[in-house]
Amino acid sequence: MLDFLNLQSLELDDAFEYYQSLLGGLGYEFVDEIERSIERIKKFPTSYQEIGKYSRRCLVHRFPYGLIYQVRRNEILIVAVSHLHQKPESWKSREE
Repeated sequence: MLDFLNLQSLELDDAFEYYQSLLGGLGYEFVDEIERSIERIKKFPTSYQEIGKYSRRCLVHRFPYGLIYQVRRNEILIVAVSHLHQKPESWKSREE
């Protein structure tokens, strides 16, 4: 099972809107890359870099973002859609 923290949804929405404002369709390309990253996480949940006591980061292709996630007993929790150049560690307050 895959789950998202509510804040993560806002981060994703903001990034989508930003990329759409730059070039029509770029927001959708960004979301496609996020979805591909999620699929990679589902297939190989423990293969990405550990960046905290419970958290890992999967880099998103083509965009300066990383998906911060935690592998829980029966789920993968996406903690943040983190821009790697703007406050890249802001997600740490969400780690248990």
